[in-house]
Amino acid sequence: MTENTKAGSTTWKEKFRAFGPGILMASAAVGGSHIVSSTQAGAIYGWQLAIIVLLVNLFKYPFFRFGSQYTLQHNRSIIEGYKDKGSLYLWAFFIMNIFSAVVNTAAVGILAAAILYNIFPNGFGLSISQLTTILIVVTWAMLLIGGYQFLDGLSKFVMISLTLATTLAVVIAVFKHRELSPDFKAPSPWQLSALPFIIALMGWMPAPIEISAINSMWTVEKRRTTKVTYKDGLLDFNVGYIGTAILAFIFLALGAMIQFGSGEAVKSASAAYIAQFINMYAYAIGDWSRLLIAFIAFLCIFGTTITVIDGYSRANNESLRLLFHKKEASQKHLNIWITLTSIAGILIVLLFAGDVATLMRFAMIASFLTTPIYAYLNFTLVNDKEHQLSPWLYWLSISGIIYLAGFALFFLVYQLGFIS
Repeated sequence: MTENTKAGSTTWKEKFRAFGPGILMASAAVGGSHIVSSTQAGAIYGWQLAIIVLLVNLFKYPFFRFGSQYTLQHNRSIIEGYKDKGSLYLWAFFIMNIFSAVVNTAAVGILAAAILYNIFPNGFGLSISQLTTILIVVTWAMLLIGGYQFLDGLSKFVMISLTLATTLAVVIAVFKHRELSPDFKAPSPWQLSALPFIIALMGWMPAPIEISAINSMWTVEKRRTTKVTYKDGLLDFNVGYIGTAILAFIFLALGAMIQFGSGEAVKSASAAYIAQFINMYAYAIGDWSRLLIAFIAFLCIFGTTITVIDGYSRANNESLRLLFHKKEASQKHLNIWITLTSIAGILIVLLFAGDVATLMRFAMIASFLTTPIYAYLNFTLVNDKEHQLSPWLYWLSISGIIYLAGFALFFLVYQLGFIS
C-alpha cells in the first residue's frame, strides 16, 4: 500500500468539519516564531532571510506531515509509534516535552500580557508578570471547562482574523512610499555572529518539531467526535501548514517594508518588541487601527497560549501512560497535566520574568538541535513496507534530514569554538 491511502469522496461541508488539528497546529505556530522572530528578521535584515524561511518550512514539511499521516493510517498517535521504537526514544521525547511545555507556556503567556499592557494604560496598574499569571489561570479554567471543542472553534476564528489583518497591512505598506534612513547600512545575516539568530528563527519555524506529535494527538481527539477520512485529514494538515508558511512570509514582509531601514533600533526582547510590532500596523493602516490590531494580535497569542497548554499536556499525559503501561489516559489525568503545566509556567514567569527572553531564545535553539532526531524518527515510522512513501516525499525527507542535521552540526561546531 502506498502513502496515498484510498478513501471515499466527501463534500466540502464534511471537509470543513474535518478541519481542526491542522488549524490548531497553525495557531500554536503563530507566536514567538511568526509575530516576533519572522517580523524581527524582516526588520533587521530586510528580505535577506526569506530564503532561510522558505527552506526551513520546505524541509520540515515532511516531518510535520508524518505526525498526521501516521495517525490517519494507523488510528493511533505517533507517540505510540515512539514507544514501539523503544522506551529510550519516548523518555527522551517526554523529558524534552516537559521543558518545552514550561518554557513555551511562560513565553507565549508573557507575549499575550505584553499586548494587553499596550492596549490598556499601564495594564490596569498590573505588572506584565501579574497579567501573565491571570491569563494563564484563565486559560487553565477555559480548558477544564470547554476542553477540545472550545479550542477547535476558537482557533479558526483567530487565525482568519490575524491573517486578514496582517495581509491588509502588508498590501497597504506596498503602496506607501517610505524613505530609508540616510545613514542606514543594511546588516548582513551571512556572518557567524548572526548564526544564533538564524538557528533560533529556524527552531520554531513554523513550530517546534514536537508539535508534530501534538498534532497527532489532536487528530486522535478529532476522530472521536468527527468522521475524518485520510484524504480530508491531510487536507486539514496541508491548509494549516502551508497557511502558516505563507503567514511567516507576510510577517517577514511587515518588518521588511515598515521597520527595516527606518533608523529605529529593533528591540531584541520579545515582550519589549510588541509595542514596535503594533506600531507597524498603525503606520500601514492608520492610527485608528491600533486598538483593533492589538486586540486581534492578543486573541492570536492568547489562542496560542491555550493551544500550547492543551497540546503539551496531552502529549505528556500520553507519554506517561505509555511509559507506565496504562490502558488509557483519562480526562482526569489530562486535567492534572493541564494544571501542572499552568503552575510551572506561572512559576517561571514570576521567578525569571527578566530572563524569559533569554530562556525563549535558548528553547528555540534547543528545539532546532533536536529537530533532526525526531525528523528521522518520524520518517522511519511512516516509511515502512505497508505504507511506502511516494518518491517526491521520500527524497524531500532525505534532503530535509541532511539540511537540518548539517545546520545543527555546523552550529555545534561554532559554539564549541572550532570555527570563528
